[in-house]
Amino acid sequence: MDRIGAASPPPSTRRLVVAITGASGAPYAIRFLEEASRHYEEIYLTLSDQALQVISLETGRAVNASNLSAETLLGHSCPSLRFVNKKDYFSPPASGSFRHDGMVIVPCSMGTAGRIANGISDDLVTRAADVCLKERRKLILVPREMPWNLIHLRNMMQLAEAGAIILPACPGFYHRPQTIDDLVNHVVGRILQQLGIEQTLVPQWQFEEPDA
Repeated sequence: MDRIGAASPPPSTRRLVVAITGASGAPYAIRFLEEASRHYEEIYLTLSDQALQVISLETGRAVNASNLSAETLLGHSCPSLRFVNKKDYFSPPASGSFRHDGMVIVPCSMGTAGRIANGISDDLVTRAADVCLKERRKLILVPREMPWNLIHLRNMMQLAEAGAIILPACPGFYHRPQTIDDLVNHVVGRILQQLGIEQTLVPQWQFEEPDA
């Protein structure tokens, strides 16, 4: 605790850990990074090999392990984005002593979710997620797979019991989406809300008070 009358410490840097895995849903990841970069000073990003393939397939962006950068991934520079190799266990997100504001895995493959649910840390994605759970930090998983089998369901239950937030990529329709971007924004907006970020991508549900 601060001493009475002592100067308040400077505000800490807002940091976020993000992982993109090989599940379908690359547009969600790209849009989320674009929005998150407006709110976080540092974003530590790691991608699986399959994620790069899916991004190229679903977005048409010529991104691969040799040319990976903010420009190839987002189409523009992004000073807050810091790429971390998925096998770099000496990077900050791999340690519980590294303080950050949470981790988002978007999209999250069922294989990744299964390994996290069972404590298998075989790369930086699963290790960083394991750190979030043990340190009681926010961990948001955005699965897109359908349908779910019993193993998937049990893994999700185990993750939720361990403290993770399961946020399936299931866009709503109450805001009457007109484009694919509208559907993507709905999911991204909900992720931001779970992180405590005020978002304007999708309107909040409104209702009228009944007449007295």
